Amino acid sequence: MELKTNRKIVIAVQLISVIFLTLIDQLIKYAVVEQLKPVGRVLAIDGFLAWTYAENTGAAFSIFSGNTDFLSVFTAIALIIGICYLFISKHHNIIYDICIPLLLAGGAGNLIDRVARGFVVDYIQVLFINFPVFNFADCLVTCSAIALMVYLIIDMIRDIKEEKEKKTESAEQTDG
Repeated sequence: MELKTNRKIVIAVQLISVIFLTLIDQLIKYAVVEQLKPVGRVLAIDGFLAWTYAENTGAAFSIFSGNTDFLSVFTAIALIIGICYLFISKHHNIIYDICIPLLLAGGAGNLIDRVARGFVVDYIQVLFINFPVFNFADCLVTCSAIALMVYLIIDMIRDIKEEKEKKTESAEQTDG
């Protein structure tokens, strides 16, 4: 019973985190629309970072530009799957418990923009490389997706090593 109660607490914290991070994203975007849109661009760190107002009707790197409806439906489905995953998953480790809510919050933040505005508000522009303007929600999605991929790769390598060790041990027992 205690394990189920602890899992319910974790899920509650995860959902509260999703709501909190989505709210932060929307508050930042509200400020960007109110303060940055009229001026377009403000240099933050010369040669490194600028706050640049941009309206993105696509996804990352503006792929699928102009397909807001498709991206909205796709994101909504992904969010539903992600929320279901929180409730039914048997994977209970800290990487999943942190990364999944970050993915959900980022997706929710950009979905709200697509539904409410018809585009996603972007505002972070790195100047030292040619890179698209992005936002806080994008950072949440990207960082959590990278962390999950790294974890999965490490986990696969660990599984391969364990399998090799089992085969070696089995071969040694058969020979011995």
